[in-house]
This record gives sequence, C-alpha cells and structure tokens, in this order.
Amino acid sequence: MKQLLSYFGLAYAISWLVWLPLYGPALGLTSLPTVPFHHALGGLGPLLAALLITFWYARKRGVAQLLAQCTQLRPVGYLAVALLSPFVLAIIAAVMAYFLNGTAIQLDGLLRTREFPEFNLLSFFVYNLIFFGFGEEVGWRGFALPRLQSRMNALTASIVLTVFWALWHLPLFLYRPGYTSMDVVGAVGWGVSLLTGSILLTWLYNSSRGSVLVCAVFHSTVDIAFTADMADQHIVGYMGFLITLWGIMTVGLLTSRSRARVPAMAADK
Repeated sequence: MKQLLSYFGLAYAISWLVWLPLYGPALGLTSLPTVPFHHALGGLGPLLAALLITFWYARKRGVAQLLAQCTQLRPVGYLAVALLSPFVLAIIAAVMAYFLNGTAIQLDGLLRTREFPEFNLLSFFVYNLIFFGFGEEVGWRGFALPRLQSRMNALTASIVLTVFWALWHLPLFLYRPGYTSMDVVGAVGWGVSLLTGSILLTWLYNSSRGSVLVCAVFHSTVDIAFTADMADQHIVGYMGFLITLWGIMTVGLLTSRSRARVPAMAADK
C-alpha cells in the first residue's frame, strides 16, 4: 500500500503543479507563465510518478519491466481492438444520429479536431499517445492496477482506481473547456464514463497480459473519437452510450480474481 499511496500523491503533485498556471487564475493567482501545449505536459504526471516510484522501490530492474510493457505488441489482436474500436463506435454513433436526429454523416470530420487544426490524424494520434496515452496509462494501468489487483479482484480494482483517477482530474474543472461548464448531472455522467473506461482498460490490460501499449493506444483513440470535428452532442452521447454498454458487458469478465500474467515484481511489497 505504501507504493500505491506514494505513487498517487506524486502523480497529483506533478500534474497539479504543472497545471497551476492554467487553473491559478480561478484561485486568484495571475500572471503565471505558460508554454505551448501546457495542458498536455501535465498529462505526463502519472508516467513520471510511476517511473520514479518504481525506481525507488525496484530500481533499474523494475523500470526495465515497466518500459518493456510499454512496447509489448502481443497479442496483436488486442492492439487492433484498441486502435480501431473507438472509430468503429464513432461511425455507429454517427449512423444512429443520422436516423434519430437527422444529423448529416460527415466521416471526414473523424480525421480532424478544432482544438488543433494544424494536426492531421497521424500527428493528433501521436500527440494523444505520448501525453495522455503513455502519459497516463504507464501510471494508472502499468503501475497502479497490478498492485490493486494483488489485493482485490479486477472489478473492485477498477472501481478503486477510478476514484483516484477522477481526483487527478480535479484542477481541470477550474480551467478546461467542457469541464468548467459541467453541472451536477454532467459531472455524474463524466464519472460514469470514467468508470466505464477504467473497466474496459482493465479488461484490455489483463487480456493482453499486461500490455501498457494496448491501454495507451485505446486511451488515445477514444480521446480522438470524442474530440473529432464530427462528434456533435448527439454523436458524443451515442458514443458514450455504446462504450457504457460495452463496459457493462465486460463486467462479468472482471468479477473473478484473474488478472494479467505479469512478473511478480509488479506486486506492492
């Protein structure tokens, strides 16, 4: 438990400190310097915390194991699921919006984002993969999940991890578009979507025998699908519904004590 608490505390400290110039004005702290892609830099907090705490407790061997999980391609089938499934769900959601709301299907909008108009699909994928895929998943799934699963079953571990994952996002409610406008109902929906994502990521991690790469790719492609120009409020809602449905269907696979077959070094000792 000491490793987990150290990790969560350090991940919060790094990300929240990096984000301070962005949410500082909401607390009366103005004129703090910012840099390009400042929000994305805060996404590296969980990764840095995981590497530092792993080195502290398991030295180079532990860090080498964690990095090896970041390049673990096999089984390739789960990597394909992580890469393609969010786009498949986005297309299904677009078809649903067409028939239910009369929204025109514009699949070319799946390859663009208003936030970064200079990015094409490949560059936006690489951006998400580095800062939020690996930036978060090396910590949440690579470091924290196996330690939680050494104490509880996969479903319970997913729920507990969701709580700590949600708390990490708290500063975003002070400055990040989409978060600042959330009401109570919106916040509850966001929490449910985070739990659903946690369940699916646990399933992918365990099924891929501990591949952080698979989790990072899935995290990235989900972010792209939800922030694409094509994703209006109807499509986002339908995508959320489809992913939630997928998560519910996955729950049964997580109720046993089965977990990823990764080396015992991952346990919290």
